[in-house]
Amino acid sequence: MKQAAQSALVGVASAMSLALGVEEGAAAGFALITQGASGLGNAFAGAAALGDDATTVFFNPAGMTRLGRTEVVAGGSAINLQASFSGSSTRPVAMGGGTNTGGQGGDPGGLTVVPSLYVVMPLNDRTSVGLGVGVPFGLQTEYDSSWVGRYQGIKSALQSININPSVAYKLTDTLSVGVGLNYQRIDVELTNAVVLGAGSEGRTHLKANDASWGWNAGVLWQVTPATRIGASYRSGIRHETNGSTTTTTPAGTVVSAASGATRASAVLPSMYSLSVVQQISPALDLLADVTFTQWANIQQIAVVNPATGTNRDILAFDFDNSWRYSLGAHYRLSSTWMLRAGIAYDMTPVKDARHRTVRLPDADRTWLSFGARWTLSPTSSIDIAYSHLLLADVDVNFTRSQLSAPTTTSSTVTGRYTGSVNILALQYVHRF
Repeated sequence: MKQAAQSALVGVASAMSLALGVEEGAAAGFALITQGASGLGNAFAGAAALGDDATTVFFNPAGMTRLGRTEVVAGGSAINLQASFSGSSTRPVAMGGGTNTGGQGGDPGGLTVVPSLYVVMPLNDRTSVGLGVGVPFGLQTEYDSSWVGRYQGIKSALQSININPSVAYKLTDTLSVGVGLNYQRIDVELTNAVVLGAGSEGRTHLKANDASWGWNAGVLWQVTPATRIGASYRSGIRHETNGSTTTTTPAGTVVSAASGATRASAVLPSMYSLSVVQQISPALDLLADVTFTQWANIQQIAVVNPATGTNRDILAFDFDNSWRYSLGAHYRLSSTWMLRAGIAYDMTPVKDARHRTVRLPDADRTWLSFGARWTLSPTSSIDIAYSHLLLADVDVNFTRSQLSAPTTTSSTVTGRYTGSVNILALQYVHRF
C-alpha cells in the first residue's frame, strides 16, 4: 500500500505541469469548481457532504475519513465557452471621437481542458491525509485585435494552479473535521489597444505572476444513518503580482514612457459551502448545496509602476458577493452503474451593465447536469458527466479610462452579450 501511495504522489507532482495550461472559467466570475466528473454529474450538489471519492480534498477535507482505502482520482474537464457581442464603442477623443471602427470581436471564448488529480491515504481508523492538485480560478477571453472594443480589452487570461495538502480526523463515529494548506500560483496576461497621441494607436501587453498561501477547512456530521451534513471554507488568498507592461507603436517600437515593471495586488475570494445528503432508499440519494463566494473583495485593481508609485492603469470590477444553489440526485441502477443528475443556479458578481467589462462579460447561469459512474472492479471505477450552462443575455455599458502615459483618454462600450457553456468531464478512480 505504501509503495502504491508513493507512486500516486509522484503522479500528483507530474500533474502540476499540466495544470499550468488551464485558462477558462466556468463558474460565476472566474472561479472553477470543475474538480471532478463525479461532482459535475449532479451540478456539485451535496459536494461538501458526499466524501465518496478523493475529490473531497477540495470540497471538504473532513470527507477523507469516509474513504477506507488509499484512493487516487485523475481526470479532466473539457470546457467550451461560446459567446458573441453586438454593439458599438466610442472612439477616444485623442483619436478623433465619434463611433469607433472595427468588427464585433468574433467569439471571445473557446475550448480548453482543466485537469485535476487527488490522492487520499488513511493512516489509521481515525486519521487520513490527502493531496490535491487543481485549478480553482481561470479565465480567458480573446477578441479579434481590431474589434470595436479594443481600447478596453483584446486578450484577458488568468491561469492558476493550487496544491492542497490536507489532513482529516474522526472525532467520533459521526463527526469528522479536516484542514488543508493551499499553495496557489497565478499568471496574468492582458492586452488592449492604447492611444499614443493624436491619431496614433498602439498596443499594451501586461504579464505578471505571483505565488501565495491560503487554507481550507471543513466539518462532516452523520446526523442519522440516512442524513449527512457538511460545511466547508476556503480562504481568500492575497496575491502581489509582479511583472512588466510593454507598450508598442504600430511598427512594433517600444514606448518607454508607457513600459516597464508592473505591480498589482488582489485578494481572490473566500468561499463558504453548506451541503446535505439525504438517503431516500438504498438506491436513491438526494443532494443539496448552497455556496457563498466573497467576490466583493475585488473592487478596483491598481496596476502600479513600482519605481514611481504611480498608476499605470486601473482595472475596475466593483464586484458584489454571490450565491450558488444546487440540487441533485444519485440513483444506484445496479452494483455496476450509478446515475447522476443535478441543477444549479449560479449568480454573477457583476452588478449591472455599467460594471460589466469586456474582459469579463459575466452573467447569471443555470446548470443542467447529468452523469454516471461505471464500477469496473472493487478497486476501480470511471465517472463521466456532462453539463450545459445557460447564460443569461446581458447588457454592457462600460466606460474605461486609459491612465497610462503618454496620453489620458477614455472610451465606452455599449452592447449585448449572448453565450453558453458546455462541459464534458471524465475521471478514473483507483483504490489500493
